[in-house]
Amino acid sequence: MRKLAFGMNVTLDGYIAAPGDDLGWSGGEGPDSSPSAELFQWWSDRVEATGLALYGRKLWEAMSSHWPTADKRPGAAPAEIEFARRWRDMPKVVFSSTIDRVDWNTRLVTGDAVAEIARLRAGDGGPLDIGGATLAGAAMRAGLIDEYAVVTHPVLVGGGTPFFTALDNWVNLNLVETRTFPGGVVLTRYETRR
Repeated sequence: MRKLAFGMNVTLDGYIAAPGDDLGWSGGEGPDSSPSAELFQWWSDRVEATGLALYGRKLWEAMSSHWPTADKRPGAAPAEIEFARRWRDMPKVVFSSTIDRVDWNTRLVTGDAVAEIARLRAGDGGPLDIGGATLAGAAMRAGLIDEYAVVTHPVLVGGGTPFFTALDNWVNLNLVETRTFPGGVVLTRYETRR
C-alpha cells in the first residue's frame, strides 16, 4: 500500500488561499515575496520524492501555468530550474470534470475521485502526494490521508480556502516532525494514527 500525504502552505489561521484565491501571503515575509531558499528546496525535494502527485483542477491550473516552462525564463535561478524539471518529470493525475486535456506526464480522471484515489493508494509504487482543498477534503472525509504536512506561515488572512475540511469523525494524529524555516515559517508533519 502506498502512503498518501497532503501538504500545503497554510496561514496561521488555517487557510491555503486568502479570499479571491490570493496566494500572495505564501511567498515569504510579505505579499508577492518569494519563499526562502531553504523552504523552496524542501518543497522541491518533496516533489522529487513523490511517486505520483494527485491534483485538483485549481491547483493543477496554477502549477501548469508556471512550472512547465519556468526553467526557460530569463534569469531563472538554479533552484527554479531544478524544481521545474522535477515537476515535469513527476507523474501526475488531475481530477476534474471541467477540463478535457492535460500535459506534462499527467493523466486526467473525470470520474469518482475517491474511488480512484483509494485504488491508487492500494497499489504499489512510491508515495502519493495530494494537493488542492476540494480533492484533499474528499480524501480526508474518506479516511485516505496517511500524512499531513502543514507548512504554517506567520500571517492571518481572516478567511478563504481552509486547509482542513469539515469531518464527520475525529482523526487522531502522531507528530513525526517539526522544522523551522526562515521568516518564521514552521513545518509540522503528522501521521494518521490507524
